[in-house]
Amino acid sequence: MNSRPAAGGGRWVDVPPARLARWLDGFAERHGGPPEVAAEPDGLRLTAPDGTLAVLHPPPGAPGAEDLPGFLTGAEAPRRLGLLLARKGAVAVGVADGDQLVVSKVDSRYVQGRTAAGGWSQQRFARRRDNQAKAAAADGAELAVRLLLPEAGRLAAVVAGGDRRAVETILADRRLAPVAALRAERLLDVPEPRHTVLVDAISAARAVRVLVRDP
Repeated sequence: MNSRPAAGGGRWVDVPPARLARWLDGFAERHGGPPEVAAEPDGLRLTAPDGTLAVLHPPPGAPGAEDLPGFLTGAEAPRRLGLLLARKGAVAVGVADGDQLVVSKVDSRYVQGRTAAGGWSQQRFARRRDNQAKAAAADGAELAVRLLLPEAGRLAAVVAGGDRRAVETILADRRLAPVAALRAERLLDVPEPRHTVLVDAISAARAVRVLVRDP
């Protein structure tokens, strides 16, 4: 499980669906007993006896729920997800059925790094880098058209990761409007996309995100 600070206080915890029941048991043990449960627009709000709050956000594509049993059932159910990871000149596109990657393709194109400031040469390099980035985005869009567009009617959600600008540039392709409409709010923090990174992204895309705030 990954944990990181949350804006406005508290921390985010990513919990695999198969481990959520155990995490909830531990939450009750640590904070004084079973929490009060209330449905919210973005998930379930748990209030422990000691005042600790935990908001459970369902994984992309999972239905909302009014209670914990329903939330657990929805989170654990297998779903078909599209994956789009992009960073600099590398793009990885895949389709996951449950926790298995069933379709995938990785492509990379050289994109020049930033140069030191100063002079006409910097401007030339900046233009070259911009053109390389546009070409990489075009390649990424072609991959998404080939792999994700035919699956759009079967996908519960599309989960993106990497550089937000690179992802949005790819999804701006008009042909990908049905895919962009399925995009989840979640943006995965991933290194340069490779096949192994794409495989690892499945668990992150399926995880339940929990916002925990201490009293």
